[in-house]
Amino acid sequence: MMDYQKVINIAVIAHVDAGKSTLVNAFLKQSHVFKDNEKVVDCIMDSNALERERGITIYSKNCSVQYKDYKINIVDTPGHADFSSEVERIIRTVDTVILLVDSAEGPMPQTRFVLQKSLEIGLRPILLINKMDKPDQRADQVVDEVYDLFLDLNATDDQLDFPILYGVAREGIVRYDWNKDTNNDIVPLFETILAHTQAYPDLRDEPVQMQVCALAYDDYIGRLGIGRIYKGTLKAATDYEVCNAEGKTGKGRTNQIFVYKGLSRIDVPEIQCGEICMISGIPDISIGDTLCPVGQPDPLPMIKVEEPTLSMNFMVNDSPFAGQSGKYVTSRNIRERLQKELEVNVGLRVEETDSTDTFKVSGRGELHLTILLEQMRREGYEVAVSKPQVILRKIDGVTCEPVEEVVIDVPDNYSGAVISSLNLRKGLLTDMENEGSYTKITYMVPTRGLIGYRSQFINLTHGEGTIVQRLADYEPWKGDIPQRENGALISTETGTAMTYALWNIQERGQLFIGPQTPVYEGMIIGVSAKNMDMGVNPIKNKHMTSIRSTGADEAMKLVPPRILTLESAIEFINDDELVEITPTDIRVRKRYLTEIDRRRHARALGKLAKEEEEA
Repeated sequence: MMDYQKVINIAVIAHVDAGKSTLVNAFLKQSHVFKDNEKVVDCIMDSNALERERGITIYSKNCSVQYKDYKINIVDTPGHADFSSEVERIIRTVDTVILLVDSAEGPMPQTRFVLQKSLEIGLRPILLINKMDKPDQRADQVVDEVYDLFLDLNATDDQLDFPILYGVAREGIVRYDWNKDTNNDIVPLFETILAHTQAYPDLRDEPVQMQVCALAYDDYIGRLGIGRIYKGTLKAATDYEVCNAEGKTGKGRTNQIFVYKGLSRIDVPEIQCGEICMISGIPDISIGDTLCPVGQPDPLPMIKVEEPTLSMNFMVNDSPFAGQSGKYVTSRNIRERLQKELEVNVGLRVEETDSTDTFKVSGRGELHLTILLEQMRREGYEVAVSKPQVILRKIDGVTCEPVEEVVIDVPDNYSGAVISSLNLRKGLLTDMENEGSYTKITYMVPTRGLIGYRSQFINLTHGEGTIVQRLADYEPWKGDIPQRENGALISTETGTAMTYALWNIQERGQLFIGPQTPVYEGMIIGVSAKNMDMGVNPIKNKHMTSIRSTGADEAMKLVPPRILTLESAIEFINDDELVEITPTDIRVRKRYLTEIDRRRHARALGKLAKEEEEA
């Protein structure tokens, strides 16, 4: 039997942008994972291109470091609430968590969510106050706020007795006392982990028990299960009993098994209990499945994942420009891609609809769904999507909707406008504090009231405010919420937009396109200054005459158009509009492209509403 290795598994949890991935970088650098001549990029754990661009962690990832005679497996978790399903599953595989809190911001809504999950399963956190080099750091008050948060979450006496460290993860410095100590490494954090957490007990002689908490996919070896071995020793090329969520058991045979060493996964013949590992060879393995010896089923409690709160319809792109830039455009392509995503993204739900060209996709929030769309776009898919809709629940016979806690930091002179806008969206003010020249506002707002709010918030605060949100609970339906106030500028022709036409149109609203942009009938080319849709002709050109005009054309100055990103396009659309997503373009359009079709549909809706009212 292999020699026993002392193993401690830790997770780094925090709010978005608190420095989780930067701290993991510091762990790896000071454990000499990298060679002396190796160039190390920032946030090396954020290997996905989207993660690097957006500066956020989307997927939980594992690595390991060696300190003294201990192997420490580290899990870097997402901080955004939309990816909380990643946190919920992985938190069960660790022995302790490092709670990272910004020295100026203090605990934020997402901090509360991830901390609650770790306290519920009995973990004893280590508090690390990060970014101590900030000029506005207020570490003492932040520690008090963390104590209050622990009390709010009903922490036990043992959990309240957490060690406190201070550091600057970017510089790779952690200290017991920031002002008195002079060390420039993270040794205090390593020592605190060893003193605060017991290594996993030696249970190698017991029957093997391993639970899958995450999934991955490899093009060569297929579906991979990631989880922790709680008892016994797991071996490659061995038959096991697989216990699933329904309580059923089946046979499965492991092919290869891997452990993490530094940033690499290493193929090994067997793995001891306590380790986080990756297994291949069982094609239908799923989240929560437990591997046991054949004939000795002993399943662990199932892993519960929070249900989705938002849904969108993914449709085959049927615009006149469909298929011009995408490689995958059919319903079969989209179905296969969504099924592949379900292999690893357990927070997602995909349902068939009455139409063979439409799929209902549900997720944890706008960001969760837009990240999927952005990935599909980059892979060469074309798809049209509808406005996000909240998923309602019946609780005790009452229709309830998801409500989110929103924490806003905004300059004092903009706070009135923000409060007024959230009141219109059925928000309820729960707390308001003044912090210097900024006001911290806490609101409870229905999720559907926050759809499309971020762009308005940026305009109201002139880009100086910050807004973070998390799902709080389901509450009774709050009533109608006003939608977009302005109408759309809709192209009535198909062709190429001309400067002359756009120069005349820009007086009626704000444009989304510039000259020489291809347009089609029913495409939305801008937002109207009035609260009604307006049909315009963007391809009309100036008639040529034999009379020379001096300087007339040079005087046609166009206002720079507002370029729509994927998120801003989804925020912009109404229920009767779609976002057309292709590898090269993001367009917004009416669901029914021609004016006749739109009128016919409006009459049908009016007739249906009248019949329902009479009934």
